[in-house]
Amino acid sequence: MTEPTGSEAAPDSLAASLFAEVFIADQLARDLIGKSLPKGMQISHFSVLNLLAHMNAERTPAELAEAFHVTRGAMTNTLSRLEWAGHVHIRPDWDDARRKFVAISPAGRAARDMALAAFMPRIADVVRDVGPDRVRAALPVLRVLRRQLDETLRQPLR
Repeated sequence: MTEPTGSEAAPDSLAASLFAEVFIADQLARDLIGKSLPKGMQISHFSVLNLLAHMNAERTPAELAEAFHVTRGAMTNTLSRLEWAGHVHIRPDWDDARRKFVAISPAGRAARDMALAAFMPRIADVVRDVGPDRVRAALPVLRVLRRQLDETLRQPLR
């Protein structure tokens, strides 16, 4: 096998640099937010509460697992912890006993709001320091990248 040269090496190098930055930024953002969350709340808990609050509708555990690209087992674990904390209500589907529905509880909405209040000032400072115009310019590229990754994940492995 030969080493890529010239224009062949550039796309691989560009891809490696892009994903290195995305991975590092993800880890740092998770660390910053995780350290700001109320005691006992994990980022996965906040993420589920935030999605349910935005949707303002019930979802099945399978739908939530798909939305977060995690296994149903992982989502079941997260939902069990949220239910134990009183942050979600889980009820059976009256038409199909094999299925369940999950909704955010008033306590869950309050916990989500408390978490937002804890970390929003910190991430707002980051945006201010980077510069709102630069962040606005980056958002369309990040959205295209997210959509492309989602589309690529939905395709069968080659």
